[in-house]
Amino acid sequence: MRVLISSIGSRGDVQPILALALELRSLGHEPRLCVAPNFKEWVESFGVACVPIGPDLKKLTAGSKPFKVSPAQRRQFAALAVHSQFPVLTDAARGCDVLVAGGVLQFAMRSIAESLQIPYVFAAYCPAVLPSPNHPPPKMDKRYSQSLPAVVNRLLWRRDDRNWNELFGAALNEERTKTGLPAVAGVRDHIFTDRPWLAADAALAPLTSTPSLQVVQTGAWFLRDDSALPHELQNFLAQGEAPLYFGFGSMRAEEQTGRVLIEAARAVKRRAIVSQGWGNLTLIDEGTDCISIGDVSHEKLFTRVAAVVHHGGAGTTAAAARAGRAQVIVPHHYDQFYWAHRVRKLGVGASGPARKRLSLAALVSALRESLRPETTERAQALARRMEHNGARIAAQRLVSEFGARH
Repeated sequence: MRVLISSIGSRGDVQPILALALELRSLGHEPRLCVAPNFKEWVESFGVACVPIGPDLKKLTAGSKPFKVSPAQRRQFAALAVHSQFPVLTDAARGCDVLVAGGVLQFAMRSIAESLQIPYVFAAYCPAVLPSPNHPPPKMDKRYSQSLPAVVNRLLWRRDDRNWNELFGAALNEERTKTGLPAVAGVRDHIFTDRPWLAADAALAPLTSTPSLQVVQTGAWFLRDDSALPHELQNFLAQGEAPLYFGFGSMRAEEQTGRVLIEAARAVKRRAIVSQGWGNLTLIDEGTDCISIGDVSHEKLFTRVAAVVHHGGAGTTAAAARAGRAQVIVPHHYDQFYWAHRVRKLGVGASGPARKRLSLAALVSALRESLRPETTERAQALARRMEHNGARIAAQRLVSEFGARH
């Protein structure tokens, strides 16, 4: 069975579908990935075929200065994103037996599946992206309370539906018309289908009520990474008690962020590991109590730190939970506020201030809360309840549902 799996996003979006691809290959099937070009070499290092799509996201988003986009520019970018996906994914999908869309920015995959008469599966990485009266929709530029009444959440989801249609509807239907397909009335519901998959752990992120949706929750798709930690990092870890990990992944970082992180670690008398990430976080001095690192195996590292301070991406949240470590989440946007809420609700860490309000005092307070023995005990108990084979479960389900067709 030949399976095309696409995800438009950063490493947190790509890593889960690579995990799925490797499980499919281990079952004797042929996966192919469509991801941003900056991940092509990495994906191919696993022996998985890769087709680049869209711009180099690291070059586009890295750094500390935020974009300033007008409403007109936003609409132009949205239309370009839709139009650019169709030719690449159409070519990549030919001869495939199943199409899998990982993450929400998958404007073309279902239409291509219809046109080529290939089965299609949409997979979300977080329950918060699926419409429900129990939580508000995630937004790039707004933070909604996770405790709003159901009636308010329903209104917000209706507004979210309108926003999807206004941004992407015209371009999507223009592409569908080219292939002889009828127009769709709701872009979001068209992409998600009425039977989406949820690649998130049920203990960490349980599915809530999703009227009109039959959701298949497989567990999070973990990419197993047994690569050794760099020698310098191993030496640092061996030279004292467990340090704190700080890393914001592909998120932008304010210029003062590195200083706040190091000073917060020193305030709670802990050493610090600072992951550079796409924001190029740097150390503030040459102190021996801190070290700067690039990309390393979270699977290997997180079990050796005292707590994980991060942006709240779905993958990093799950990796820290799986390692049984307390977390401090400094959310930047979108579903990261949901993950901060879940960590706080489960009592396995603290929700720090949002990126724009990050201060030394607030971070120190969150660190002290996360380093309490009872917080660590709850984090370890959560780890024991988590499903570690979500990618294998998803791969087996794909084969059982669609493999019999061939």
